[in-house]
Amino acid sequence: MNEIVRVVVVGGGYGGVTAANSLARRDGVSVTLVNPRPEFVERIRLHQLLTGSDDAVESFGDVLGGNVRLVVDTATLIDATERRVSLAGGGTLPYDYLVYAVGSGASDPGVPGAAEFAESVSDLEAAERLRAALAATPATAPLTVVGAGPTGLETAAELAEAGRRVTLVCGKVLGPSLHAAGRRPVARRLAELGVTVLEGPGASVTEVTGDAVRLADGRELPSSVTIWTAGFRVPDLAVRSGLLTDAEGRLLTDGTLTSVGDDRIVAAGDSASMSDHPFRMSCQAAVQLGPAAASTILRRIAMKKPAPVRMFFAGQCLSLGRNEGVTQFSYPNDKVNALRVSGRPGAGVKEIACRFTLNKLLSGARKAGSGTPRASRGDGAALPETPRSEQRTTTSGTS
Repeated sequence: MNEIVRVVVVGGGYGGVTAANSLARRDGVSVTLVNPRPEFVERIRLHQLLTGSDDAVESFGDVLGGNVRLVVDTATLIDATERRVSLAGGGTLPYDYLVYAVGSGASDPGVPGAAEFAESVSDLEAAERLRAALAATPATAPLTVVGAGPTGLETAAELAEAGRRVTLVCGKVLGPSLHAAGRRPVARRLAELGVTVLEGPGASVTEVTGDAVRLADGRELPSSVTIWTAGFRVPDLAVRSGLLTDAEGRLLTDGTLTSVGDDRIVAAGDSASMSDHPFRMSCQAAVQLGPAAASTILRRIAMKKPAPVRMFFAGQCLSLGRNEGVTQFSYPNDKVNALRVSGRPGAGVKEIACRFTLNKLLSGARKAGSGTPRASRGDGAALPETPRSEQRTTTSGTS
């Protein structure tokens, strides 16, 4: 390699950070990571932010290697022909290869009143707004969580354990991604915490107002704060940039995570959609896809054929408050089985999984160069040194 290869990573979530650190370990590769926030968000802990048991953020100085340049800005357009990324701050970043890792956020509920009145816990800013809304609401006021996937279950349990009155609106079934055997300890724990669980054909939301939730079967639930956790969407950056995407806007790739139609763009995390092997949007997938995306780029730089991605899933870990949890095991292809760990051991496994994930990022950062990442705005100006509590922004679109 006779000249520096420029790689731009768009998105600083689990997939983007692991990709950037893997790339930055290679001599002759210059890595720039673009993210709208100056901090890394531990999305798997955002439900803990609501009750104050964790702030759900880590310094990029800890999780990102010193060989990675951090640009705190939002990517607005990818020009694949000219190979450059336009930024909201007015600057542009040229690239030889690009990692598309913009993550995901809350989906449009498509239910009257939900966009106006429902809160979310899908990203840091939404979780902070929700925490403020909860702080302004009496402890005895009724809360409604809509959606019984992992985010809804963890949010409902966290709030109920803190003494809140919570109703969980499941739609058809509690924990649809779980095995039937795994649903039983979840239902038991929610009952112990006093969560009212509504499931079945009539338990779908038809309207949200400022103080109520209406269901398909005609019931009206009083709700001082409604929290929508059903479904995620990806930012529309790929669509706006004219790249090939699936129906949900995720970048279409082949088995090596390479964008269909452009071998200079490789995807990682929730924003990737392998056309022949779809996978569940999750942190567990992202921490595998990030290094895999880096490997594809490094093999192309070395004039070698990239290898297809091989994914391995172990299961799903749920925290049901701070004292109990459920770990649902799966086959390597992500199909769940009847094996599970529940109660306090389940909570312990979930905490181990969270710490293991963070330690994986910290280890990757150490291998990607010592020192603090070079941080700047999109116009190239250095960011001032400020306390973590002052480094929050209100932009969105990436993890």
